[in-house]
Amino acid sequence: MTLPASPRDWTIGLVGYGEVGRILAEDLRAQGVAVAACDLKLGDDDAARPLQLHAAAHGVVLVQSHARLAARSDFVVCAVTASQTLDAARACAAHMRAGAFYLDFNSASPGAKRQAAALIDGAGARYVEGAVMTSVPPYRIRVPLLLGGAHAAQLAGQINPLGFAATVASERLGVASATKMCRSVMVKGLEAMVIESFTAARHYGVEEAVLASLAETFPGIDWERQGAYFFQRVIEHGRRRSEEMFESARTVRDAGLPSYIAQGAAERQAWMADLADGGVFGERGAPGFARSGDWRAEADRLLAHLKESKA
Repeated sequence: MTLPASPRDWTIGLVGYGEVGRILAEDLRAQGVAVAACDLKLGDDDAARPLQLHAAAHGVVLVQSHARLAARSDFVVCAVTASQTLDAARACAAHMRAGAFYLDFNSASPGAKRQAAALIDGAGARYVEGAVMTSVPPYRIRVPLLLGGAHAAQLAGQINPLGFAATVASERLGVASATKMCRSVMVKGLEAMVIESFTAARHYGVEEAVLASLAETFPGIDWERQGAYFFQRVIEHGRRRSEEMFESARTVRDAGLPSYIAQGAAERQAWMADLADGGVFGERGAPGFARSGDWRAEADRLLAHLKESKA
């Protein structure tokens, strides 16, 4: 199959219509690019409603299965949680158009990316690993993106005119994802450490002294603002972050190192996600959820819950 010459004439399929998928959909539809999407939440009437409203507002076609999405798309972007990486590739592979591109946006280990590539390439499509190198919302479609694999350079040349900011890390699969995973040990690990350190400091009433000491040691970081941001992101997206960190831990272990830090951070992120799902920080999706400008408010909710749990 020959793809349309211009990527503006492609149909782009989004596997996953969460925060990242919706941002990409908005920016692509603003250019008149045809976009379709599927998401597991479409099988749940309550969870599907916000996705349906967003799709209707932006002219995105929602389809009920990975197979239908893959069959109609010239370019598939998979942006799901890390644990779904291989399941999504399996669901799409047999239905991909010959020669179509499959961009794996997921925060998965090099090993998982190589397994996904074997599925997609084996079906006659073109797999490209992607590594998103910072938070998507501030940058939107122009978020720094590393690509890897034999088809990476070709895809970068096609999608950058659409607004993507893709650079080729390597023709060898695993380099881009290894870069992402090793970075995540630091970034997501720091999130977990801030949650643990700041909340414990709040309990002991020493948070001001801790913040002052951190500011002296790391004067380039606004710890108040950074703390608030970390609490917000972990409360709102802890599940996705925990799965990414479990993949980071796998990456570390595959290098022959015990994954003490990455594994611990993954468990802390998952713990926070469980609490958020249980309503400790308010009703998910409600106004103000995980939006406090002061991390102390969220730490106090956490401490109150822990106190009640022991009572």
